[in-house]
Amino acid sequence: MNLIALGWLNPLVKFIVPFINRLDIFFKYNVRLIKNLYKPMLQGLQNTLIISFFALIIGVVLGTILAVIKVIPKKGILKKIFDFVVNIYISFFRGTPVVVQLLLFYFGVLGPRGYSPLYVAIMVLGLNSSAYVAESVRSGILAVDHGQMEAGRSLGLTYGSTMWHIILPQAIKNILPALGNELIALIKETAVVGFIAVFDLTRAARAVVSDTYDAFGPYLYLALVYLVIVLIATFFVTKLERRLRQSDKR
Repeated sequence: MNLIALGWLNPLVKFIVPFINRLDIFFKYNVRLIKNLYKPMLQGLQNTLIISFFALIIGVVLGTILAVIKVIPKKGILKKIFDFVVNIYISFFRGTPVVVQLLLFYFGVLGPRGYSPLYVAIMVLGLNSSAYVAESVRSGILAVDHGQMEAGRSLGLTYGSTMWHIILPQAIKNILPALGNELIALIKETAVVGFIAVFDLTRAARAVVSDTYDAFGPYLYLALVYLVIVLIATFFVTKLERRLRQSDKR
């Protein structure tokens, strides 16, 4: 075969060879970066999931209690006092940045008493989440037809039994998308717990950046990890919503 006829391959070769070299450099860079990130990110992921899980439990349980207190008829002075305290509580946690709350509780309330940063992070994010969950649950309770409460009371149930067995299940079902959004927001808010020395995902990436002096790679992988966690959480919340809708059609 005439070698001159193959001259058209030269531009293609000049393009392919540098491209392969760049791929090789890119691959080696990412392999080295993943080796540096693996152990710190795994430890940070563990703490992030622990904080998110327990803070969500605190937020849902306490937020539901606060919501019930807010919708109880205000007929006595004691109930009015409880309602006033709950309003102050919700206003504080919704009206101040979560970073300020972390610093306040760690350096001024819980930290000086010997509580660990991880415990403080769980408590503060749980309390912060409860303020938002309380408003969501309250709106869900108010969305349930008032006749449901009257029907329960006419059957001889107490106010608490009617609320627990009839009203709250319907309210939680109605606000499940809002609770899913709160879970996603809570996962992302854990990125600030490094301010009180909790070794979470973000702090793990910062540690690798300090060691390697490379910021783009670690922070890119950090964003991907958060994205995967949020997508998984969204998937399970969506599956739960579909399951509850199927039960409505029966």
